[in-house]
Amino acid sequence: MNALIQTVDADVDPEFGAPDPEKVISGKPVFTTWNIEDRDGLYCGIWQSTPGKWRIAYEEWEYCRILIGHSIITGEDGTVLEVRAGDSFILRPGFRGTWEVVEFTRKDYVIRL
Repeated sequence: MNALIQTVDADVDPEFGAPDPEKVISGKPVFTTWNIEDRDGLYCGIWQSTPGKWRIAYEEWEYCRILIGHSIITGEDGTVLEVRAGDSFILRPGFRGTWEVVEFTRKDYVIRL
């Protein structure tokens, strides 16, 4: 196993999915995920989604950096974070709210359980 991996060149098959139908508020979002690292409760890779809005609930810690697109993340408390290419943020365990992909969005991520 190589100890140094460039994410854009990682030889990883994509996984396809979508939010659970009961969580979808609008649209028909489709996810594509390239899980580049998956070990010891640490996950990192690249995720993308087509437009739509769904409910989210985080039990894990996640760092994200938006590579392409425009999304709006809204907390249950009304806090709104609009993110675009170049923006980075952290979602902490216990965060609940919605994720809305306004414009096709791609991010890289690091998740720690």
